[in-house]
Amino acid sequence: MNATTTQLTTRLRTWTLVAGLTGLTIAIGAMLGGTFLWLFVALAVVFNVVGYLFSDRIALRVARARPLRIAQAPELYAVVERLAERAGIPMPRLYVMAGEQPNAFATGRNPEHAAVAMTEGLLTTMETDHVRGVIAHELAHIRNRDILVSSISATIAGAISAIASVLQLSFLFGSDEDDSPLGLLGSLAVAILAPIAATLLQLGVSRQREYLADATAARLLGSGAPLADALTEIDRRQAPALEIEPATAPMYIVNPLAGGTVATLFSTHPPIRERIRRLRAYGQRARAERPASTARLSGA
Repeated sequence: MNATTTQLTTRLRTWTLVAGLTGLTIAIGAMLGGTFLWLFVALAVVFNVVGYLFSDRIALRVARARPLRIAQAPELYAVVERLAERAGIPMPRLYVMAGEQPNAFATGRNPEHAAVAMTEGLLTTMETDHVRGVIAHELAHIRNRDILVSSISATIAGAISAIASVLQLSFLFGSDEDDSPLGLLGSLAVAILAPIAATLLQLGVSRQREYLADATAARLLGSGAPLADALTEIDRRQAPALEIEPATAPMYIVNPLAGGTVATLFSTHPPIRERIRRLRAYGQRARAERPASTARLSGA
């Protein structure tokens, strides 16, 4: 399967994710019945419109990210500018967020409205080449145009979790006496199963999207080594988990909810060691092909 086919397949799967999450929102309304159906249809439309127009602002605000000025990190800006030019995309806006864990994510509805947020741990404790690898991965998400889907899916999944929480509270603290046991049972089932279903839908696409971004980053860098080394270092450190909303976890380069929490039971990221193995293999293939290319150019 060539790169173009892989990208098309991944985009199809990611838009299927948005459709699935939208359908799940409407299904919740249908299960609750009555006017809830039309209310949730309207909510699904609002979620998608808001996610399209304001996904970057929402993600950055949830992450409590603040703008990173060029005067604060001129060398970093130069690195990002060179990689963005190589990727054929505009220079994204740069942000920094608190956290010891080296991590980053990209967001926005298209390359012209994209932003990359990086943790303080990434910028202050990682080697420059490792930071280049992480940035290349995030720029690959922008280049592959899957940042919109990940941002919208995070918005919808977060809303579904919030709705489920409200339903749980209403179930625990009582409702009208006329409510039937079947209605209460349905509400409880929605409250428990809806967040799980939303996470599983994200799981179905996020892993392939991460593999594709890794491969694209390796091509931008000319080698898979910088990103592989960065992932190895991040995995080795096992820094404290970031305090984030679970719905936004798929946006990060590495699952930021590492640890023994319930949120990690359904990881939307592929195993980090498998990602490293693939990146190392990319470097080996590139080295193996280089002599053959040189021979053809020399007329051999």
